[in-house]
Amino acid sequence: MPMDFLRKIEKADFPLTVEEFADVNNVAVLRAAGLVEAEMVEAVEGDPDTCCAVVLRITPEGRAALTKGISPNL
Repeated sequence: MPMDFLRKIEKADFPLTVEEFADVNNVAVLRAAGLVEAEMVEAVEGDPDTCCAVVLRITPEGRAALTKGISPNL
């Protein structure tokens, strides 16, 4: 779940490179919701194992969601 992943990286050092397929998907959802700033790296020739994301930071909206314990419509 994206909010669980956000909690997991809450205290991480950024930028944070994420390579696990499920975590890359979580980053994509959080980015679309405006809760993180991240760069998405395309898969090499359609190989999903080469996908990754670089989380640059958790946005103020993301920090607020963590503080309030709310789960925006993700």
